[in-house]
Amino acid sequence: MDGLWGKLLFNGLLVSVLGSAVALSMLSLPAYSQDGATDVHITPRVSAAPPAAANAGVPGLPTVKSNVEVVLVPVTVTDPMDRLVTGLAKNNFAVFQDKEKQQIQNLSSDDAPVSVGVIFDVSGSMQDKMANAREAISQFFRTGNPEDEFFLISFSDQPQLVSHFTTRVENIQEKLAFVQSKGQTALLDAIYLGLHEMRQAHHPRKALLIISDGGDNHSRYTEGEVKSLVEEADVQVFGIGLFDPRPATPEEQMGPSLLTEITDKTGGRTYSIDNPNELADVATKIGIALRDEYVLAYHPTMKPHDGKWHKIKVKLLPPKGLPPLHIFARQGYYAPSK
Repeated sequence: MDGLWGKLLFNGLLVSVLGSAVALSMLSLPAYSQDGATDVHITPRVSAAPPAAANAGVPGLPTVKSNVEVVLVPVTVTDPMDRLVTGLAKNNFAVFQDKEKQQIQNLSSDDAPVSVGVIFDVSGSMQDKMANAREAISQFFRTGNPEDEFFLISFSDQPQLVSHFTTRVENIQEKLAFVQSKGQTALLDAIYLGLHEMRQAHHPRKALLIISDGGDNHSRYTEGEVKSLVEEADVQVFGIGLFDPRPATPEEQMGPSLLTEITDKTGGRTYSIDNPNELADVATKIGIALRDEYVLAYHPTMKPHDGKWHKIKVKLLPPKGLPPLHIFARQGYYAPSK
């Protein structure tokens, strides 16, 4: 492989070590400005107080900061073999907000520090997958840079914050070794708690990694509440699903679609795998993808302050001669209220 196409392909380390079994997700920044000069707050549409039956371990709804002076849109591009494509320029992208084309002010692809939360399913059905899952988390940590920070939430009947944000991943791994598999699956409550913990993040780039083998069957928060919160949060969510090909319950049958819908709202993606031995490779792919995303910045032609959802569409304008490429980007953002 030579010429421009060779330059655009992701480096051979990922291809040779990890193969091309799974398409890479887009690991996005929020589509919100990082310019604090005109920071405002969005009042979430769902109630700020937890429902009466809510798990005591799940705190109140986080406040979401937004600003439409500058919109940041992280983008991941992959080739037909599911490898990351790097080396594209600003003129290879077009961005539309509410169907109106925007002028891209800047494109960057720096490996900036990331604040990451790992949400780990330790319900009873994960018992025979725990060793592989622990190794996958360890592999994911190894892809980070020294300035990254991580927290860990485990969940079964209810979510448990195992570790607050730390740059010392060895401390999380020590605690991870003592987490035991038991109980049911409170996935939605765990995501809720993860978004709350993200309020303590020190970096503008934020992401959640969810590792689970089934649908929710024990949460206090509803699917609608959590989806609304995910739409408004400035956190990239993506998951690895170890779903049973022959689910026994309605909750298990809905597991893949539930996790996919949640991750897609943020421009993320769910990887469904059949073999627990694939966990570590997929986790490593996700970690590496965090280092090789594009971030497009634009000033909206119309700066909305209506508290409504504004759709973002990113189109790829690749150089001639390339095979079909795939693009992953966040679908939109909520503007601040007046």
